[in-house]
Amino acid sequence: MSTLDDYIAALDPAQQEISVALRSLLDSALPEAAGQLWHAHPVWLLARAPVAGFKAYPRYVTFMIWNASPIVDTSGTLVPGPRMATARFTSISDIDEKSIRNWLAQSAA
Repeated sequence: MSTLDDYIAALDPAQQEISVALRSLLDSALPEAAGQLWHAHPVWLLARAPVAGFKAYPRYVTFMIWNASPIVDTSGTLVPGPRMATARFTSISDIDEKSIRNWLAQSAA
């Protein structure tokens, strides 16, 4: 795989649907960042630093956001970590665009 399109095309239909939605959301929420394959999965980089991305697993797609320490999540979806926070999506209905945009804005602040 060499492109985001290749990565998404290789997924099963449910993962594809989630991944297409996340890609669209990240493209629109991070217009200054470049989406590319980084360590074999889609990541949006700003000045060569990872900002956000996702990785497909057999039963879900994990959304990742770096610089997550200042993020306050009122939805209870985001699992904090020391350098990166994650959220798991098993269907397109799990994706809350407003929450993701909020997380990205907090991370950038």
